[in-house]
Amino acid sequence: MTTLLQTTVKSITFGNSWYWFLLGAVICYFIGCFNFAVLISHFKKSDIRGVGSGNPGSMNMTRTFGFKIGAINFFCDAIKGGLPALIGWIIFKNYVFAGTEVLVSDFVRYLFGTFVIIGHVFPVTMRFKGGKGIASTMGLFLFSIPCDCWWYFFIVAAYFCAVLSYIALTEWGSMGSLMGVAGLTIWQAAIFAVRYSQQLLNPIIISVFMMLLAINLLTWLRHSVNIFKLMAGEEHRTSILKHKKKSK
Repeated sequence: MTTLLQTTVKSITFGNSWYWFLLGAVICYFIGCFNFAVLISHFKKSDIRGVGSGNPGSMNMTRTFGFKIGAINFFCDAIKGGLPALIGWIIFKNYVFAGTEVLVSDFVRYLFGTFVIIGHVFPVTMRFKGGKGIASTMGLFLFSIPCDCWWYFFIVAAYFCAVLSYIALTEWGSMGSLMGVAGLTIWQAAIFAVRYSQQLLNPIIISVFMMLLAINLLTWLRHSVNIFKLMAGEEHRTSILKHKKKSK
């Protein structure tokens, strides 16, 4: 922790800065409300909300329009989930909360990321019926975890490839996606647990862990139907190889 604070020379109090956090959270919520699946499907002269499962997300886009379109949609949603968090980290990376060693950037990146995901899942612009948040969540971790150590990016990317391989081999898209989110959540929580081992009862640290838990629970709850179908052996399989051929 000392190494992290060597370049941190400024402190702020939550009480005097809360409105900036609130403003950022509101902006991120509306960023999350922008749905790329709906936009891209309109370019394809369709509306993804009325096709397939009706879910405006990457998995349904892949099943409907093929692997390339699904990959483009996933990439856009991942950027949407990760970029606001990265920007928040850059803005606040040289700050700590007054009287603590808690980095403001550790709090802000997941505050912003959480509200992007909430906006994606419950967009006011679509009567609160959005996507399931997997791509945005994976993007959030892809951008956020390397903030702790830049070369973590390659580990996260390798982990993502492992998740994709699992989906390709088993054709269980929902389960692979949920396992991916759960694994990255645990990884980030472990980093924070070690970093703030002497401050785990700090309200700000508790709130960060609560946000990580909320992100994980939100994606799992949005997949509750898929989980029940998996348990009943009725879940729709997702063949990546088949959809790659469909895209050619």
